[in-house]
Amino acid sequence: MAGAVSGARGDGAVVDASREAKKELGAGYLQSLARGLAVLVALGAVSGGSTLADAARATGQPRATVRRAIQTLERLGYVAAEGARFVLLPKVLELGYAHLSGRAFRTVVQPHLADLVARVHESASVAVLSGDDIVYLARVPTERIMSVDITVGTRFPAYATSMGRVLLADQPEERLDNITPRRLSRHTVTTTAELKAAVRRAAADGYALVDQELEEGVRSLAVPIRDRAGRVVAAVNVATHASRATPADLVRDILPALRETAARMEADLAYVHGPSWNGSLPETARLGR
Repeated sequence: MAGAVSGARGDGAVVDASREAKKELGAGYLQSLARGLAVLVALGAVSGGSTLADAARATGQPRATVRRAIQTLERLGYVAAEGARFVLLPKVLELGYAHLSGRAFRTVVQPHLADLVARVHESASVAVLSGDDIVYLARVPTERIMSVDITVGTRFPAYATSMGRVLLADQPEERLDNITPRRLSRHTVTTTAELKAAVRRAAADGYALVDQELEEGVRSLAVPIRDRAGRVVAAVNVATHASRATPADLVRDILPALRETAARMEADLAYVHGPSWNGSLPETARLGR
């Protein structure tokens, strides 16, 4: 019983089992944590998310308690509001079973990345937003063009990357007020105003091109991957050494193939995970983005 977060009475009503567990374990049991996890599971258990009232019924918790949990989860980037409903975001990949969810996602996108690399002969990657960083979920390299070895799980500041820019472009602009860019190369934007302008440009263009801002000599072009509701849930990019392609070359020669690849990924993700896929990356919502 101590491990349960909700249960059912004989009449079928759901009760908040954390109360009994708290009595059993005393100070060693964090009831607020148990309740928050119960809300997280409830939001991911229903296709398309849940309303506050639905989550309260599913967990047996008071609406006020569920509201505080949801507000906290929103603040931490695990949950987003869609009208009156709340859905899980890709950041839940960081929670338990993340390795399983990430593997399932890579199974879908990896062949498309490999095909893209075969066409453009440059490295390609897929990443999601995690806080103020991007996290790589899939990658097909050609040669090492950066000073660091990029692998699945590698994190970079979102403000200085092309994938980060297209991911931030789908976020409220006020979120950028909390990001303080720092110089990573002589080309990096270093003010919030510059970052906002770059993100607005990415939103208007439908792609982002970052020219040597993360590291000298590296240019990168990215486009968004969207769910069925049109929300940006991931990004795919192509990176090259600056000596091999100008920014204009990337837009002319790479952007069409990059957009085709993103469209194919979106179609496969929707097909594999069904019409209810809402961007909570593969199985993540069920495992409770």
